[in-house]
Amino acid sequence: MPPRTMVDWDLAVSTASRLAGPGPTITRPEAEAAVTELRDGANRSTGLVREFTGLEGGEGTAPVLVVDRTGWIQANADAFEDLVGPLVAKLQARRGAPGPMTEAVGSKVTGLEVGGLLGFLSSKVLGQFDPFWSDPDGDLAGRLLLVAPNIVHAEQQLGVDPVDFRLWVCLHEETHRVQFTAVPWMRDHIHAQVDHLIGGVDLDPAKVAAMVGEAVRRIGEVVRGNDNVSLLDLLSTPEQRVVMDRVTGVMSLLEGHADVVMDGVGPEVIPSVDKIRRKFDERRKGVGYLDRVLRRLLGLDMKMAQYRDGAAFVRAVVDKVGMDGFNAVWSEPATLPSKAEIGDPGAWVRRVHG
Repeated sequence: MPPRTMVDWDLAVSTASRLAGPGPTITRPEAEAAVTELRDGANRSTGLVREFTGLEGGEGTAPVLVVDRTGWIQANADAFEDLVGPLVAKLQARRGAPGPMTEAVGSKVTGLEVGGLLGFLSSKVLGQFDPFWSDPDGDLAGRLLLVAPNIVHAEQQLGVDPVDFRLWVCLHEETHRVQFTAVPWMRDHIHAQVDHLIGGVDLDPAKVAAMVGEAVRRIGEVVRGNDNVSLLDLLSTPEQRVVMDRVTGVMSLLEGHADVVMDGVGPEVIPSVDKIRRKFDERRKGVGYLDRVLRRLLGLDMKMAQYRDGAAFVRAVVDKVGMDGFNAVWSEPATLPSKAEIGDPGAWVRRVHG
């Protein structure tokens, strides 16, 4: 169990849950129907993804959880606690054990901060594949989360066919499950990049103060719309930015590939797919000024670019070498595209296929 003294995770979850709210008001039969349809959509998507991509991810290798916003918050708080455990240990080793009062106050402050972040995100996320979760027996790796109230809210906002939209979302998330189960080294590869990022955290007080000062200055530019950097950009070292470029390359691949699958399965399965895509892309831009600023600061704009640029990369490579040629990307970490290659698919084709 990682140290708990830096973040009050229970407070983070309760804070996020209060901020998130319950979501749209629907009847109990409507809610039960949505849950059933999402479970069926996830199961149906397995064969559709396999047929379109040629990847064999197996059946039933990860549980499908249809959750509310609080369920998503708890799942991600658990994941964050595990991922940042090494960083917490590193900080405590440098600073020594804090006194009881300092520990109590500090953990609650960070708990409120993390809770605010999770609360904001919990109303935005439709689904998520968590590759780092493992069941206690070790038989299953990863779990697929579908956030039912957010999916229902989105389909109502967009005015799209609920049956089509729910399957469309399931296709995206099921593609992520297949990516990690058909490519067994992917989970360890991404975890290693996270470890590199955490290992590169500079704990020198003077350097941290300088970085924070620069971040505060440039946040003002972000709010005024004059800068597109995120907080991660502002608070990372040059060495960490090298790792982030690698992470950006692989995440663009994974997200773009899933977007291509959800759109490419075909109108015979999702008749209104073109209408859904058009309206959903508008939704991704954010709805108001504050929402757009928060998305930019939290790096969500960068994630939107990953969807767009990654999908363009996948389509361009498939056009050049076909789906079988594209699937060479899953051979080993060395065949993953760099951030630069995401923007230049021909460079990846030349490097991998000669």
